[in-house]
Amino acid sequence: MTLSDREDILNILARSAVFRDLPKDTLDAATSVVRTLVVPPRTIIFREGDPGDSLYIINKGKVRIFRKDSSGMEIDLATLGPGNTFGEMALLSGETRSASVEVLEEAHLMVLAKNDFDRILRDFPDTAKIFFREMRRRLLTDEKRLEVEAVEAYRASRVSWFDFVVVVGVSMLLAMIFNYSNPNGIPLFPQLPERGRIPVISSEVALEEVQHDDALVVDAMPDNFYKKGHIRGAVNMPLGIFDIVYTMTFADENKERKIIVYGGTISKHYDMELADKLLMRGFKNVSILEGGLEAWEKKGYPVEEKAKS
Repeated sequence: MTLSDREDILNILARSAVFRDLPKDTLDAATSVVRTLVVPPRTIIFREGDPGDSLYIINKGKVRIFRKDSSGMEIDLATLGPGNTFGEMALLSGETRSASVEVLEEAHLMVLAKNDFDRILRDFPDTAKIFFREMRRRLLTDEKRLEVEAVEAYRASRVSWFDFVVVVGVSMLLAMIFNYSNPNGIPLFPQLPERGRIPVISSEVALEEVQHDDALVVDAMPDNFYKKGHIRGAVNMPLGIFDIVYTMTFADENKERKIIVYGGTISKHYDMELADKLLMRGFKNVSILEGGLEAWEKKGYPVEEKAKS
């Protein structure tokens, strides 16, 4: 690789959404190991279910991201162009590819292999936080986009109540069929863990353990709730993106360490579900904060300042 080629690759990485916030030494490390690839139109780069062995940065050209439903029909998810990155979710989560990618226009790509990606995360630990922050931003953006599209679709349809009930009924039936046939499906009626098997800890005892650095506090609420207010020093682990946060921040945590989980609403027991997931991952000392954040605040215990509206 010539000096000119290296500078070109560095500039492309620095402009991409995923790599642009990385420090220069991390960018230099990535620049030294990426390889370039030119792919002709109509080429499938990888398919849903393939192992996640690389991430790709688009320099020129376009690709489409798509999935196939149970009948084999292709469903387009996104079209990406220069500056976009794809394939990183599988590297971060350790799962197989969640979608397929096809080249629409001749694509000039830069490829970072998983072993090089893992080595960069190991050599530059702070890089993992930046990658996770970008992934969480993408997930939250997608969630908001889906909410907006759902509202717009409802306003545009103006269907009768009868038609609406029929549509909802068919949608639920299809959802049940999808969940039944999909090993990664989400159960419509999830079974909550038994509260009796997860110990409860009082605010007083929790504060003492936190002050002596004997326990780690985990906030299980969604990101927007966490930003409004949380226990000082608490790690945010939204239930919806548990696997990613766990992989990036908790995978190497001592399984013997005490973990105190809080966060829940009347209709959603985030704390119980998250505590149960941590127990299934091998953590032995997981407990739920009695009364949650509200009880903690009533005691006058330290919280992060709430975001101003």
